[in-house]
Amino acid sequence: MKRSYFIALENGHEPLPLDEVIDQLAFDAQGLIPVITQDAGSSEVLMFAWMNRTALEHTITHQRMTYWSRSRQQLWCKGETSGHVQELIQMSFDCDGDAILCKVEQRGAACHTGRPSCFYLKVDTQEKRVRATANPS
Repeated sequence: MKRSYFIALENGHEPLPLDEVIDQLAFDAQGLIPVITQDAGSSEVLMFAWMNRTALEHTITHQRMTYWSRSRQQLWCKGETSGHVQELIQMSFDCDGDAILCKVEQRGAACHTGRPSCFYLKVDTQEKRVRATANPS
């Protein structure tokens, strides 16, 4: 079980080879793992996306965020067409090896709508309504 691998990793004191740890990540049946992308300076959550192993390895090698587009069924290098690049500053795996957190330097908007974050639909739990924050563009 992969969970036991991550329990052993958290209790170890010696770093392990990255390829070995990636082998133990909990990619789903489609070969994907969820990724939360956060601004390295402000800690604002910018977006949620998916990576396959190729996208993960490309991100690590090039230090630019690369995701797997489920709708297009292809790799998606953030900013390739928009110019809104995400430079990888730090990457972490969660304690179960089933999610990735990437801290980035965001250049331009993170969201395809032109907003700084994809999380712009604000829930008012008292009024039971959802309101979109203004698009700055």
